[in-house]
Amino acid sequence: MRRWRDRTTPETVGVPAGRRRRATGLRREELAGLAGVSADYLTRLEQGRATSPSAQVVEALARALRLDDAERDLLFRVAGHASPGTGVVRTRLTPSVQRLLDRLAGTPVCVYDASWTLVVANAPYDALMGDTTTWHGIERNAVWRHLVGPGSRAVTTPEEQDRFEAMLVADLRLTRARYPDDPALGRLVRELSALSPRFVTLWHGSEPDPGHETARHKIIEHPTVGRIALDCDTLVVAVDDLRLMVYTAEPGTEDAERLALAIVLGTQAFAGSSSDGTPGQQASTAP
Repeated sequence: MRRWRDRTTPETVGVPAGRRRRATGLRREELAGLAGVSADYLTRLEQGRATSPSAQVVEALARALRLDDAERDLLFRVAGHASPGTGVVRTRLTPSVQRLLDRLAGTPVCVYDASWTLVVANAPYDALMGDTTTWHGIERNAVWRHLVGPGSRAVTTPEEQDRFEAMLVADLRLTRARYPDDPALGRLVRELSALSPRFVTLWHGSEPDPGHETARHKIIEHPTVGRIALDCDTLVVAVDDLRLMVYTAEPGTEDAERLALAIVLGTQAFAGSSSDGTPGQQASTAP
C-alpha cells in the first residue's frame, strides 16, 4: 500500500500539491482524508499493526489510490476479504466515472450505489449538504436517513416527502430483486424493517413503482447562506448500477451566488479544521 501511495500524485486525486512539496506521492494524512480513516489508523495498516480492516475501508482505500481491478483484488485478499464479485451491489468507481467526478470538482456531486448507500461525495457537496465524513454504517444509506434518521437539508412538502420516500423504497425493492444473494443488502432490508414501520408499509405495499427521478428542483436550507433553489439531476450509470446526484443553479442568479458562497465557506471550514490538527476535508470522501 505504501508503494501505491507513493505513485499516486496529488493532482490525480484532486489534492493541492503546494510549492514546497517534497513527496511526489500522497502523504499519509492526505490518503487518510480521501479514504475517510484516521492518519494513525492508516499508519498502523501500513506498518502491519492493524491487520483486520473492514471491506468498506479496503474499498475506500482502493478508490482513493485509484487501483485497477487486479490491484484492488490483491488489496482485498491481503486484507483477508474476498474481492466483491458478481451478484453483489457494486460500489466500485470505474476510471471513467472517476474522471467525470474530477471534471465536476467545483460542483456538488455525490454517488450512491444501487442500495442508496453513499459511495462518495465531493467537498462542494459536503459544503452544501453537511459533512458526510461523519456518517458511518447505515447512516450512509439514504433510505435510513429519510425514514429513520435526520433527513436532509432539502425543504419539501409532506406530499413531496412521501413521494420521495416511496421512490427510494421502490427502487430498493428492485435492487433486492436484482441482487437476491447479496448478504449486505439483505441485512440492510432487515435493519430498515426493524427500525421503520413506514418502510415495512412501503416495502410490502402494492403502490406502483414511482421510478427514478432523473431531474428534480430542490430548495436547500443552508445554515449560513439561507435557502438555495437548485436543480438536482440524478444520472444513472447503468453498467455499474450507480446514481450520480449533481446540484447546479441557473448561472447569473442569486441562487448561483449563494451556492458559490456556500461552497467557499464550507471549503474554508474544512481547511480550518485541518490546520487545527484534525483531519480536514479533501477533494472527496469515502466510507
